Amino acid sequence: MRIYPQISLATPGDSFRADLVQTLTDGLSRWKDALNAGWIEDDQQGCFGTGRWQALVDAGLTGLVTSEDFGGMDLAAAELAEVLEHLGYICEDAGLGFSLATHLCSTCVPLKTFGSDALREELLPDLVSASRVGAHAITEAHSGSDAFAMKTTAVRDGDAYVISGDKCFISNAPIADICVIYARTHPTKGALGGFSAFAVDCDSPGFTIGKPRKKMGLRTAPMADLYLSDVRVPASRLIGREGQGFVMLDAVMRWEILCVFAIQVGEMRRQFEACLAYAKERQQFGARIGSFQAVSHRIADMHMRLQSARSWLARMVAALEGGGQASLEFAGAKLAISEAHVANAMDAVTLHGGTGYMSETGIEAQMRNAMGGLIYSGTSDIQKNRIAAILGL
Repeated sequence: MRIYPQISLATPGDSFRADLVQTLTDGLSRWKDALNAGWIEDDQQGCFGTGRWQALVDAGLTGLVTSEDFGGMDLAAAELAEVLEHLGYICEDAGLGFSLATHLCSTCVPLKTFGSDALREELLPDLVSASRVGAHAITEAHSGSDAFAMKTTAVRDGDAYVISGDKCFISNAPIADICVIYARTHPTKGALGGFSAFAVDCDSPGFTIGKPRKKMGLRTAPMADLYLSDVRVPASRLIGREGQGFVMLDAVMRWEILCVFAIQVGEMRRQFEACLAYAKERQQFGARIGSFQAVSHRIADMHMRLQSARSWLARMVAALEGGGQASLEFAGAKLAISEAHVANAMDAVTLHGGTGYMSETGIEAQMRNAMGGLIYSGTSDIQKNRIAAILGL
């Protein structure tokens, strides 16, 4: 039962292409069975679903953010948010959506926005068709939230850069063909001017992908560490200008937060509707459990968190399209949606009791998957720090 209709995130006067969005969401709905086939078993075993990924490709989602010149659709923020929110609503494999967001935001967005004409022509068509899968590598063992404490270096050597260093917790690494590597290119400069990004072939000599990591949640989104030992990368693979890494990463992270948390809002909507239906149908002590105040209040709380999350998603869209204070809106949205998602997922498990605790139902997986949102793209504590700093504290 669908309680909440799709509500447009577009604002009056923008160039929102409603027909295109409707075509994409209708097309996604036709792929629903393929997007969900076998996901619980793969989640339990920590396997990437190649068939489900191919369904995403066939539905056209790997070209959502890329220019039409390279076979993509070049969706605006509001259009992208609506399509991905619908994906989260119909697709129960949260890891699949996360891998898609990684492909789109970590690789397609920086190449589209900052890459040279030659680099875009070389790589974007393959990324749109997903004949090559993208990832990006920022995190290192001693530079998590403090991203620009990274020690990976890229040293210019003639017509190439030589990259050395280790990266950890890299989503999509086991399936990636192209990885955007962030590295220090100036030894004495800080975040501004000291770092750059490169589009690196994952089969380059000296480029090693470690064993797949085992995770609490998002198990169908593959992850591994990367080891780069004197990897030679043509200077033409520098994305943007040398020293532009901070500016690039700031832009990329906004798109990443929008994409990932648009999907999460869709997941929350599906979860809420399932819980509401269950509260109306489940009988205990001779009555529907929804008639008990403890349950009805939990449902009411889930409703309020969902509505708050949808409001924050709309504020992110407006901020990305030039309205409001973007840094404040994105920090607030990331914090609010991630924490609301975890709270609703915990309520869903509690509401279903023993059934919710069983792995074969997929309900407990929703809670494990939601927990990652408190960490990736900037932890909740980091978002609070940003909000406080922007407010002048």
